[in-house]
Amino acid sequence: MNSINLETIKPDTSLSLFARQLVEGFITGLHKSPYHGFSVEFAEHRLYNTGESTKNIDWKVYARTDRLYVKQYEEETNLRCQILLDCSASMYYPAASRDKIRFSAFAAAALAYMLQSQRDAVGLTTFSDQIIHQTPVKSTGSHLNKVWLHLDEIIKSTPEKKPSEVAQVLHEIAQKIHRRSLVIIFSDMFDASEDQEAIFKALQHLKHNKHEVLIFHVTDHQTELDFDFENRPHEFIDLESGAKVKIQPAQLKESFRTQQKKFYEDLRLRCGQLRIDLTQVNTSMDFNAVLNAFLIKRSRMK
Repeated sequence: MNSINLETIKPDTSLSLFARQLVEGFITGLHKSPYHGFSVEFAEHRLYNTGESTKNIDWKVYARTDRLYVKQYEEETNLRCQILLDCSASMYYPAASRDKIRFSAFAAAALAYMLQSQRDAVGLTTFSDQIIHQTPVKSTGSHLNKVWLHLDEIIKSTPEKKPSEVAQVLHEIAQKIHRRSLVIIFSDMFDASEDQEAIFKALQHLKHNKHEVLIFHVTDHQTELDFDFENRPHEFIDLESGAKVKIQPAQLKESFRTQQKKFYEDLRLRCGQLRIDLTQVNTSMDFNAVLNAFLIKRSRMK
């Protein structure tokens, strides 16, 4: 299958067109896909009642018994999914290209389409220091269009200088979701409190409420993990607070990389302990990797 990343997306690309082409190309390219059989599950037979639709009559049973039986199915929407998109200022990094929020929004659009096409219900929640917008959880085409429109607005909007309160928002989400769901999170997992333990407790809250959780940890690997900048004086500006600092990158590179590695390893370890799927996402990576991670998660769910 063809590689599709941010560099291959034209500035005027329609989010809905991108989502359709990505998902349909991805599915076509799979030799053996777990992407099947998720929507309608057969439950049992019952006698056919005169006058009702004949579309669910089991003709094989009729051939054997000479009696009309109807297949009864479980609820068509057998999965409810909440996509959580971090829209705090740090997600609009780098300021010139907005790669983190663009990657997250395009990936979320594709996942929403994949879910809806399987008759699964999807909702979108955007947040920074609090919940900004939350849609209902539905499986209709009109609802999907509204999700796409909102994602498009996020990409084009001017970010507010608001910090991310991941832990606080996840606790609130856990309290709001009353039915077992798959919660998909797109975030750099930077919390203004810098209290990583608080994030773990919030994730534990979701798991305690019987939700499945899939995290896409979104970063620009070259600069945010490797701290790979040209070796000359730079002025760094905090997108959330506006604070500025002038430094020589080489002086901090090793200590910065060590801290970031520890942050990710702690996150990976704790997610493993909580049985949460964690995928580290580089904004330059192929979008197909996101779809693949979702399908692996989906195939494990009962």
